[in-house]
Amino acid sequence: LSVLLFAVALGVYLLPSPIDPKPHILKGPPPALEGPLAVNTRLQKGYRLFSGKLHGPESFTADEEGNVYTGTVDGKLWRIGPDDSLTLITQMGQDIPECGSSTDYEPVCGRPHGVRLDRHGQLIVADSYLGLYSVNPKTGHKTLLLPNSQGADGVPFAFLNGLEISSQTGIIYFTDSSSRWGRQHVKLEVIELNSLGRLLSYDPESGSVSVLLDSLYMPNGIVLSPDEHFLLLAETSIGCILRYWLKGPKAGTKEIVMDNMIGYPDNIRLSDHGTFLVGITTPRFRKFMPPFLDMIAPYPAVKRFLAKVIPLSWYNIMLPRYALVLELGLDGQVIGTLHDPSGSLTWAISDVFQHRGRTYLGSTDLPFLPVVEEWES
Repeated sequence: LSVLLFAVALGVYLLPSPIDPKPHILKGPPPALEGPLAVNTRLQKGYRLFSGKLHGPESFTADEEGNVYTGTVDGKLWRIGPDDSLTLITQMGQDIPECGSSTDYEPVCGRPHGVRLDRHGQLIVADSYLGLYSVNPKTGHKTLLLPNSQGADGVPFAFLNGLEISSQTGIIYFTDSSSRWGRQHVKLEVIELNSLGRLLSYDPESGSVSVLLDSLYMPNGIVLSPDEHFLLLAETSIGCILRYWLKGPKAGTKEIVMDNMIGYPDNIRLSDHGTFLVGITTPRFRKFMPPFLDMIAPYPAVKRFLAKVIPLSWYNIMLPRYALVLELGLDGQVIGTLHDPSGSLTWAISDVFQHRGRTYLGSTDLPFLPVVEEWES
């Protein structure tokens, strides 16, 4: 038996690991749940739409007619009417029966993440696998603006994610979360904790693409300030939010607005009353033990071992069913939070989008769309 155990251990040791992590130490324990972070039940005052019909509505945008647009895990782009009707606009990739059944099919079916409307009423879509698209919201006609294979500065895109469009210039800002891992391997991206992400811009007039920032830790959601002097950017895997200056004496520079956050930030949106709303994909709470990712961050050998022996789906067991939204002032400081501690309405929030008195709560994988009618700041 001992020989057998030794052989198994040796086999696991010699098995190559899919990740190549570096030591990383997060800045201290998570903040306490007190003050503006205090637990409440404000996110439980809502309901679910399209259960079983919309799977992972990740990001949202809306037009002046009251239609809301979103994309789902099966590669489809949808329009939600003011009367809560649901209409399919298009399939981003190939429309095959397996779409939505497994992440293995996402590179073929597509996976729309960031969605916004440009000044001409066209949907701009960041498909994680396929590239940056312009889509006619009425006909579903797709125009590929920038394929992932082309990338920027000789580096292809692997995981297009966040998206924002300047209403002043029409410039499209977007993030590539990793040049190594695609969305289907996002858990390896988070565990490896690499800095292979970029913030980029695309000029639809000239077709030129520019790298604004590189060496970022899983850059995700981005949002322009109301005056468009800066944008905020979420570095999901290290629980950090950056400010990148677009105008003024600091133009072209970045600074940390928040770090050592209470959770891992996803999309950042402007609220209907001039604040920033941050969806927290996974909370990071103080308990009798440090959070799992905090514990393993300094130890590359532990990470390599876990990546070899634990199936990616198993990590979902460790994710709490807890919904959390942060509300930030224009200075980036927390002024309030909204919680659903039991996950009775939702959890793992990707986007917080307000339109016509409603708040739509996105997710990457959940099979429904949570909506809150009365927003308690």
